[in-house]
Amino acid sequence: MIKLNEKKQLVFTIADRCKTCYTCIRECPAKAISMQNGQANVIPQRCISCGNCVKVCKRKAKSFYNEEYEVLELLKTNTDCIACVAPAFPAEFKEIEDHRIFVGMLKKMGFKKVVEVSFGADLVAEKYKDFLFNSGIRKSISSDCPAIVSYITKYHPHLTGYLAPIVSPLMATARVIKKLYGNNNKIIFIGPCIAKKNESSETDNTLTFKELRGLFDKMEITPDGVFPEDFDPPHSGRGAVFPTSRGLINTINFQENMITGNIIVADGRVNFKEAINEFDNGLIKDYHLELLCCKGCIMGPGMSTEGRRYQNAAYVIDYTQKKLTKINWEEWNRNMNEFLTISLDRHFHQDDSRVKVPTSEEIEAIYISMGKIEKQDRLDCHACGYESCEEHAIAVLRNLAEIDMCLPYNLDKLKNMVTELNIQNSKIESVQQALKQSEKLAHLGQLSAGIAHEINNPLGVVIMYANILLDEADPNSENYSDLRLISEQAMRCKNIVSGLLNFARKNKVSFKSVDIGEFINSCIRAVIIPKGITVQVNNFLSNFNTSIDEEQMTQAITNVIKNAVDAMPEKGKLTIDLQNEKNEVVIKISDTGTGIKEEHMDKLFTPFFTTKEIGQGTGLGLPTTYGIIKMHKGNINVISNSDPEKGKTGTSFILTIPQLNEINNEQIK
Repeated sequence: MIKLNEKKQLVFTIADRCKTCYTCIRECPAKAISMQNGQANVIPQRCISCGNCVKVCKRKAKSFYNEEYEVLELLKTNTDCIACVAPAFPAEFKEIEDHRIFVGMLKKMGFKKVVEVSFGADLVAEKYKDFLFNSGIRKSISSDCPAIVSYITKYHPHLTGYLAPIVSPLMATARVIKKLYGNNNKIIFIGPCIAKKNESSETDNTLTFKELRGLFDKMEITPDGVFPEDFDPPHSGRGAVFPTSRGLINTINFQENMITGNIIVADGRVNFKEAINEFDNGLIKDYHLELLCCKGCIMGPGMSTEGRRYQNAAYVIDYTQKKLTKINWEEWNRNMNEFLTISLDRHFHQDDSRVKVPTSEEIEAIYISMGKIEKQDRLDCHACGYESCEEHAIAVLRNLAEIDMCLPYNLDKLKNMVTELNIQNSKIESVQQALKQSEKLAHLGQLSAGIAHEINNPLGVVIMYANILLDEADPNSENYSDLRLISEQAMRCKNIVSGLLNFARKNKVSFKSVDIGEFINSCIRAVIIPKGITVQVNNFLSNFNTSIDEEQMTQAITNVIKNAVDAMPEKGKLTIDLQNEKNEVVIKISDTGTGIKEEHMDKLFTPFFTTKEIGQGTGLGLPTTYGIIKMHKGNINVISNSDPEKGKTGTSFILTIPQLNEINNEQIK
């Protein structure tokens, strides 16, 4: 017979349902699931078919090979089929109170015979009893769970010789059926276990209880109207309790003080692995291990009802107790004596699936790539599905896992991305503000140029005739003071118009190389600094030379210095820091003045906006400075605090200019 693992993968992933929650990885005792490109895939060569991943996946992304169709075809062709029913059936079919109704439903499906696997459990228990106390072997591992057998032969192959050389209850039952009913029947196992599908070639097909319910639905078979029938012989005894925890001990029916002294029971994916590891390390000596991959077969992955462990056990125990009150012990003993003569021996072969353990240097390199530099960074939080950071790192090296599965790593990565995004958003916002400001200034510039040119000519006439009349007037006359006021205010208007023209014009920038340190000193000398104000220049420049339009840049720098001086009416400190950043010169002009109110910050570069008293400022200085800096392909930023409760008051203008040593004047206009 072709075994299932030779023709089709048993456990597999339904890709479109998988949401990479890592639950299957966490629950897989063999770590037989590979995470690649966000997809959790079962590795057939490593899988022990325990079905833990099937049980825990809430999205039903893990499934197993379904044999409903194959069995249905056998039943339709009237093939002689015998059903071998696992003793966990009372926990599955809780809604059917009379087991004879359940047997009747199977007979209605087309099964010729329905036999309990629990009789095979009786035979196996008798063999274990002889093995434990008469063989002289003091250290062994039970072999009735196919997932445990697979795990040992794959991942502890050197312990294969410790597996008890006894068949499982299913294999024993199959041999009994062949002796009792002949070899021409198809043997179909029905139970809670997926791993049974690959256990032995002695059965033809395997149905889980889930699949059986599927067939009941397809064939529209319900408990109503079914003729009740009992199981076909041979009938079992205490083997009916085999699927519960400590089932082997209870089936052997020894007194606790005679047997528990040298048998250790462990069930569940965590417990059985711990027991095997301690057994392997020599911590458990002269003991027999009774191991189940699930927490009893009553919690197998082939169960369709969720149920609870102890509730399921109660149903099985209740069925067993009722069964034992009605059993014909004489017939049972006769059958036991007859079928114990058949061979119940079994041999195992190593299937070493271990892979080379990486070196500590290789593991450390993965730690570094995950940002786990220090030991305290290795949290062993289990979020990735592995028991420790080391297991995860080893899985990454074996191409079974991805670094991105680490939750702390992803959180740090996300935090860095958010920080970078905030920086980029700030830059974008700054550029958007600059574009808005440039557009606003462009419109204002066009308007200002038109107004200035229209006013300039009549204003020149007013100034000329006012000065002529002033020259002709008697200095001692009443008209002289009036004419002088007219002349002064007309000149003030001319200065405003001149400022409008300077703001509006799109001059070409005439670059030449200057020593920026000396240039700043000349700008300071061009401004009258009151006695109460100290000036400090911190020159951190490594490259002094840069190309600027000296005349226009002088206007820009002096505008900022004058504003800083005006912000400190009594006393203060003016600080100018010069430094290189990459290919730029940064000029930071700071004062300890009153600061700029927050509501005024977005209006600083708007023409005619000023916080100075009427007659002391036109509001064109900073807009002009902004235009000059932009024509130099630079940037201007402002940091200010006007609230003493938040710290020292003052303002800093940060001017950033490209470090251009040689440039074609046509490049920037």
